[in-house]
Amino acid sequence: METERRTAPRMRTLKAGTIVFNRAGGIDCRVRNLSAKGACLEVASQVGIPAEFVLVIEHDGLRQPCQVIWRNSTKLGVEFSAGAAGRSFAGK
Repeated sequence: METERRTAPRMRTLKAGTIVFNRAGGIDCRVRNLSAKGACLEVASQVGIPAEFVLVIEHDGLRQPCQVIWRNSTKLGVEFSAGAAGRSFAGK
């Protein structure tokens, strides 16, 4: 049986998001689950996605710096950067 390592419960969701890491634009993603501390993102490819970036969810007004905690071929788990400026998930 797998041990749960998350410190905050995540809510399942399916939202459009953007991985932003330079001024040239971003990479589209789907937000599969979300909490005040992190998220699981689904992407078409991991190619070119850095270890740190800003997650933008326009629908929620969220713009949150984060870092990648784990990756597989089409998904990545991110943790929101502590003390980072941005609109957090709390209260949504």
